[in-house]
Amino acid sequence: MRRLFLLSPLFLLLLGCERVQSTLYPAGPAAHRIATVSWFMIILFLVVIAIMWALIAIAVTKGKGTLEEHAPVDMGGGHGWVAIGGLMIPGLILFALFVIGLQLLASFPIHSHGDANLRPEILITGHQWWWEVHYLNADASKQATTANEIHIPSGRPVTIELKSADVIHSFWVPALHGKVDLIPGHPNFVRVEAAHPGVFHGTCAEYCGAQHGHMRLLVIAQPPAEYKAWLQGQRKPAQEPTSPEAQMGEQVFLTGPCSMCHSIRGTVAGGRVAPDLTHIASREYIAANSYRNNNANLEAWVTHAQSLKPEAQMPNLPDFDGQHLRALVAYLRQLQ
Repeated sequence: MRRLFLLSPLFLLLLGCERVQSTLYPAGPAAHRIATVSWFMIILFLVVIAIMWALIAIAVTKGKGTLEEHAPVDMGGGHGWVAIGGLMIPGLILFALFVIGLQLLASFPIHSHGDANLRPEILITGHQWWWEVHYLNADASKQATTANEIHIPSGRPVTIELKSADVIHSFWVPALHGKVDLIPGHPNFVRVEAAHPGVFHGTCAEYCGAQHGHMRLLVIAQPPAEYKAWLQGQRKPAQEPTSPEAQMGEQVFLTGPCSMCHSIRGTVAGGRVAPDLTHIASREYIAANSYRNNNANLEAWVTHAQSLKPEAQMPNLPDFDGQHLRALVAYLRQLQ
């Protein structure tokens, strides 16, 4: 136990070095501006703390004698320290940070106000507790819908419109941008840019209910040519199952409760209250990026979603027998 106690600071230090989701390791211009302010605040905070500890050390080391040898408290003195160190300097620091924060916020577009430059390429709708991602285009045949996994081209800004279908959510991918709220009936906008290809993790940053902590984001920045090819693939309808097991799984999906909530383009399944599954096999995770997209997790999610994500809209479906469950998963796993 003692050894564990001694190692705990090292463990916390290693956790602090994790770069998966941190504002201090930017990967785009907006995040870089936020990181600059964050580092300034951290360094300023450390300087103030160092000065405070130095003053405390001076007071402790130079304070000698007894209370009888010092002037009475009511004699005054020390008011300048209180006025300058306790009021003026903190006030100036807070005012400077306030002004810097306002300037930073003003540089980010949140509301369109008819700005043609804010014409969105992607519409994200927050649900309890998942993200609907719609790729916009004037030509309806070139639109595509997916969920929870957002692909963008690297090297250029992408404007995203943010809406909520229920309660207030907050879009936050620290490596790319700050937090922007999704408010019911009030669309907001965010312009993200990834300076280089990569995978960036995000989350809902506004408490939105029981599974708020499992409402995760995954932004995948790809080279423009790769992104274009990916988007063209997402526009296509679901591919037809070829194996007998997958063909059986398609029938299980279409004749069972799954098609009441989910949609798969190219089939009669047209549910609108749950994620579009047309290309679910191409996604790295399921359940709003809570679990790896593999056979075992898909089987568990289909049959006992409430044990994995309590209070989610996905109900438990324990009535599938082994053969039909394996067939259903085989069908979903080939939806590339």
